[in-house]
Amino acid sequence: MEPLMISKANVVKLASLLTAATLFSSSLQAAERLRVAGNFPTDHSVSRAMEIFKQQVESESNGEIQIDLFPAMQLGGATENVDQVRSGTIFAVFTSIAYFTRSIPEYEAVSLPFLFDNREQAFAVMDGPVGEQLDEKMEALGFVNLGYGELGFRHVTNSLRPITSVEDFSGMRIRLQPNEVHLQTFRALGANPVSMDVSELYSALQQNVLDGQENPYNIIASRRFNEVQEYLSDSGHFYDFINAVANQRSYERLSEEHRTIIDAAMADAMMWQREAAAAEEEQWRDQLIADGMEFTPISSELRAELREATLEVSESLKERIDPAFIELVAQEAEAAL
Repeated sequence: MEPLMISKANVVKLASLLTAATLFSSSLQAAERLRVAGNFPTDHSVSRAMEIFKQQVESESNGEIQIDLFPAMQLGGATENVDQVRSGTIFAVFTSIAYFTRSIPEYEAVSLPFLFDNREQAFAVMDGPVGEQLDEKMEALGFVNLGYGELGFRHVTNSLRPITSVEDFSGMRIRLQPNEVHLQTFRALGANPVSMDVSELYSALQQNVLDGQENPYNIIASRRFNEVQEYLSDSGHFYDFINAVANQRSYERLSEEHRTIIDAAMADAMMWQREAAAAEEEQWRDQLIADGMEFTPISSELRAELREATLEVSESLKERIDPAFIELVAQEAEAAL
């Protein structure tokens, strides 16, 4: 058998292909892969905003940074995701600020009942000195806050009765986030609040372990709580923020150029998310009504009674955090009206 002859030209071509393949493989290996998790459904505005964040980061970095997204509790519930960021197992999480209140109780000052009249006022506060101080406290604990989005005004649903008076909350077993201000608010209304991760909530309502829950319209609809709850109000008792939070060590290991790309992309994504959430709020409410929930608007008189009944919550918070910070929040909120 004669030996296989390869021309010099083909040898050169083969060498070029091997070199290109090696360089391509090296570039893939060199790419920084960052895992970002969230507990929101994939159709929620913040999950969609994270897709915008991913696309912008990967494009602006020419593929040097790859973002792996894990929405819809793919890596566990919000509490687990926060712990994963703290340990550096994942790069970042996007979730409600409530899941940071145990570590940074100052977040409770922007969670006080009936603090904000509208979203513009809420973000004027969070985008100013209040948010800057909260970000500094996050850094002291090894986190980097990348941006704030809208979770929105929270509304009560239940399977007992329409909410037409303060007394209708009496004895109601209602799920809340792990935020002491939230829990104290509903205790002040006579309810029996329970802190529970949202991942467990549907089954608890379905099995009548709980009577009710409170969430923005989009969460009520996307998590299908309307299937296990009959009554819906527009109580709007808290305004809730989403924050995107990174592990500080992982963030600071990135080059300055890459940190700038991430910061800018998250700012753009969160601005898009705020606008989308605002535009979609009434659509989510109307969908819940169309799906069969009995909607009872809260009258201005009842809202005033609810506000009066929960005034003690602010005073109680002063025992846990610096009263000056609560006063700053109140001043900024007043100035933003």
